[in-house]
Amino acid sequence: MSDPYSQANREWWAQRWIDVLESFGWVRRLARARTYAREGNVLSIDFKGSKVAARVQGTAPDPYKVSLSLDPFEDDQWGYVIESMAQRAIFSAKLLAGEMPQNIEEVFTANGLSLFPFTKFDIHSKCSCPDPANPCKHIGAVYYLLGDRFSEDPFVLFQLRGRNKEQIIEALRQIRSAGSTANGIAETSEDSPDSSIAEPTTALGVPLAMEQFWHYTEQLESSLVVIAPPPTSETVLDVLGPIPFKAEVASEGAIAPSEAPAAMDYLKTVYQAASQQAILAAMDTEGTV
Repeated sequence: MSDPYSQANREWWAQRWIDVLESFGWVRRLARARTYAREGNVLSIDFKGSKVAARVQGTAPDPYKVSLSLDPFEDDQWGYVIESMAQRAIFSAKLLAGEMPQNIEEVFTANGLSLFPFTKFDIHSKCSCPDPANPCKHIGAVYYLLGDRFSEDPFVLFQLRGRNKEQIIEALRQIRSAGSTANGIAETSEDSPDSSIAEPTTALGVPLAMEQFWHYTEQLESSLVVIAPPPTSETVLDVLGPIPFKAEVASEGAIAPSEAPAAMDYLKTVYQAASQQAILAAMDTEGTV
C-alpha cells in the first residue's frame, strides 16, 4: 500500500511546505505526526479567514482542538505581490489552472516577503492536549493535512497569508484589464450589431481600410519583438530536398549534367541574403548585403 504522504505523492509546493517544517528540527515529531495523519486522526480542518481550526483524535475520549496560523501580509504587501504576478502571464495561467508556478517564491522574495514560513516563529500553533511540546503530534498531523490541501488547491497557501482565491484572481483580472486599457486594447462588444462581420479597426476603434490592413505605424512593444538570426542554417530548400530538374539529352546521345546543383547553390545565396536583409530592415539599420 502506497504512502499518501510520501514525497512522490505530493505536489512540489506541498513537499516544500513539509521540507520547511522539517528544517526547523521537527523531523522526529513530524514522523509520529505522519502516522496520526495517515490513520485518519484528523477529524476536521476548517478555515476561519486566514486561521486554521482543526479537531484531532488522540488518546483521550474527546478530540483535541488545534489552532494554526501564519503572519498575514499587509494590504500594501499583497498589492505589490499581485502586481508582480500580473506582470508575468505564466503565473496567472498556472494559478487559474490550479497549479503553483515553479518559481512563485521569486515574486514574494522580490518584494521582501517569504511565502513559506521563514523561521519556526512564523508559525503560531496551539493544541488543547497536555503535551508541552510544540508541535505536538496533533499539530504535526494538521501540518500534513494542510499539505494535502495545498496539493488540491494551491490558493490555500495564499489564504494562510491573508488572501483567498477569489480575492487574488479578481485583483489579477483588474490589473491586467487596466493594463490592456492603458495600452489602447479595446474589446469588441458581443452585443454590437453585425459584430461577427465588423470592419477591421485600429486599436482605438477607428475604421481601417482593407488596403491599409497590413500597414502599422505605431511602435511595437519591445518585449514582444525578438530579432535574431535563424537558429540554424537550414532553409526551406533543405526541407524540400533536391530540385527535380529533368536531364537533357545531347545531340550525340549523351546525357547533359543536371543544372540542379548550380541552381541550389544560387538559391541558397539568395535565401541567406534575404535573411540578412530582413534582420537589417527589422533593426532599422542601414546597410547592404
